[in-house]
Amino acid sequence: MNNIAEQLALAYQQLHKFSESRPSEWPAPKLIAVSKTKTAADIETAYAAGQRRFGENYPQELATKATALTHLGELEWHFIGPLQSNKTKLVAETASWVHSLEREKIARRLSEQRPAHLPPLKVLLQINISAAASKAGITAEQMLPLAAVVATLPGLTLSGLMAIPEPDPARLEADFAQMQQLSRLLQQHYPQAVELSMGMSDDWPLALRYGATMIRLGTAIFGARNYDKHE
Repeated sequence: MNNIAEQLALAYQQLHKFSESRPSEWPAPKLIAVSKTKTAADIETAYAAGQRRFGENYPQELATKATALTHLGELEWHFIGPLQSNKTKLVAETASWVHSLEREKIARRLSEQRPAHLPPLKVLLQINISAAASKAGITAEQMLPLAAVVATLPGLTLSGLMAIPEPDPARLEADFAQMQQLSRLLQQHYPQAVELSMGMSDDWPLALRYGATMIRLGTAIFGARNYDKHE
């Protein structure tokens, strides 16, 4: 049986090790524990071990878990999956972060549906850095036009970029390097947009070398996923 607390401690140990060689002016990287398809009990176990940032891919699953875990303080929910317009309200009311923004329509709905008593929803623009037909996200050329729209919306805070490169060793490093350049370009126009969410269980050390500020680890912490039950 996977020991969540032990795996989490190991992940942080490795994260600190690989972060030591990063320039001191770079933000300290944050670990998002991707808990999609995992139980509320699994999240409570990780919480007891000190984890506060959790990533979810499905709006209804996010809302259900958030409701079940309201007794846990300081939970920070990151929505990292594709988002359809009929599900934006669930995310706007529950998440602190959205990593996967790629459409103006979704941005406007999230802003309109963000409850007034909550701070603006922090959003990252998802870049399809590998130009893969199977991947969501916008092109590099679409980044600044979408950023300009998001910057005007009162319910959102433009906070950076996200990418899920193709797992192709021949081009992975080049994709990460291009994301780093796009992040720097975005910050020239929007200095607060410093976050760069990239790197998962198989490639996060390389992502850290190219400026990742958020890495998303799921199976490395929680073990293999069960996709039998989700929306």
